[in-house]
Amino acid sequence: MRARRLNSSLIERIVFDEEAETLRIRFRRSGEYLYSGVPRAIYEALSRAKSAGTFFNEAIKGRFACQPLRRRYPVEE
Repeated sequence: MRARRLNSSLIERIVFDEEAETLRIRFRRSGEYLYSGVPRAIYEALSRAKSAGTFFNEAIKGRFACQPLRRRYPVEE
């Protein structure tokens, strides 16, 4: 398992499990999400991206199965 904190206004931390092909992303405002079927190359590119938020929006969002793990702030109903 590989983990890294990012210097990003959108993403706080990422954790990649190569065996399970999962990428856990902790967003600064919306909480933590688990993305499935993510290849190592995507994790590495996100780790090195000049803008993690832009890379996320272009290469990850909507392209991999996603499940929320926990929200950063409670949601009012």
